[in-house]
Amino acid sequence: MKLGLFIPCYVDQLHPAVGQASLGVLEKLGQQVEVLTGPACCGQPMSNSGYAHLAQESSRQFIEHASGFDAVLCPSGSCTLHLRESLEPNHPSLAHRVFELCEFIHDQLKPESLPWAKLRAKVSLHHSCHGLRGLGLGSCSECMTNQPFSKCAALLNLVEGLELVELERRDECCGFGGTFAVFEKDLSNAMGLDRLADHLKAGSQVITSADMSCLMHLGGLLSRHHPGQARVMHIAEILCGEC
Repeated sequence: MKLGLFIPCYVDQLHPAVGQASLGVLEKLGQQVEVLTGPACCGQPMSNSGYAHLAQESSRQFIEHASGFDAVLCPSGSCTLHLRESLEPNHPSLAHRVFELCEFIHDQLKPESLPWAKLRAKVSLHHSCHGLRGLGLGSCSECMTNQPFSKCAALLNLVEGLELVELERRDECCGFGGTFAVFEKDLSNAMGLDRLADHLKAGSQVITSADMSCLMHLGGLLSRHHPGQARVMHIAEILCGEC
């Protein structure tokens, strides 16, 4: 397949190592990938703040640069979901070719091992709201099922030395919510600290997620309230190993 990789603006500007790791793990899995150079943002911040018309240029650029690929991958559940929902009305064929990184690796590439990935640490997985309930990256605790699953956890279990620890409330919101953290900062911080308490109680040394936005929020709270107790890593950084 001809694969495109869309790096969200906040990853590109603040956490470029996550973009590099996303490309690296796909190449180690034998894929030829081209990084999209045109679009800078999926348009979600403007749309979520009530200014959807300001996101139209972001959508136009994405359509222009992504249309020639069989699949476009993104290391962000929230950006992936926004792209799908915003493209669906007028560009459904492209919307159905946009995938979150772990979703694509788990469902399409189906690796049985990741021999290059090694991390000797206790790791806890944060299921982002968009990834869990919007993209179906895992089963929700409010849904009655005899076979709970997590695509991200399945990939993490392939990493040598990694011990995946269980949380008491495995799919609770971290409180970030994009602009929610700006307009409702006190509530956002309280939710984040509550979320962190669950991770630290489980003995986590590394908190990971498929959404760097959630990890930015949790990482900031960690550095201010629990310095040195744990660190955050995007799941692509773990799956890529030494990239």
